[in-house]
Amino acid sequence: MAGLIDGSLSTLAPVFAVAFATHQPRYAFLAGLATAIGAGVSMAFSEGLSDTGDLTGRGRPCARGAVTGAGTFLGGILHTLPFLLPQYRPAMLLAIAVIAFELLALAWIRRRFFGTSFLASLNTITLGGAIIATTSAALGAVS
Repeated sequence: MAGLIDGSLSTLAPVFAVAFATHQPRYAFLAGLATAIGAGVSMAFSEGLSDTGDLTGRGRPCARGAVTGAGTFLGGILHTLPFLLPQYRPAMLLAIAVIAFELLALAWIRRRFFGTSFLASLNTITLGGAIIATTSAALGAVS
């Protein structure tokens, strides 16, 4: 879950900053792909090296790292894929639709597996995404 949320939110910044700065979907795609890969590897190592699993009982480090890294990559690549479209406006609109789907899916997963309120989860995750997207879009628009 942490990987999905991290990938879905933290990778928004470079994708949207590059998209707004260049209006070139291919550059936004490359930034998103690089960020998704980097974030996935980073989260995999961070989780895998955080503890042996003996103290917390959270399982084997390699398995935890692989799952967290894969979740982070998945969360980051989903809203990057729309930038394979060559036109800026359709790519941006599709990316926004994918982000909305991601937010709904994350809130549902938290409700289903963690027993949290769907609306509370959706509000919290959406707030984080809105802060990141707005800040990165503003930075991209400055250039």
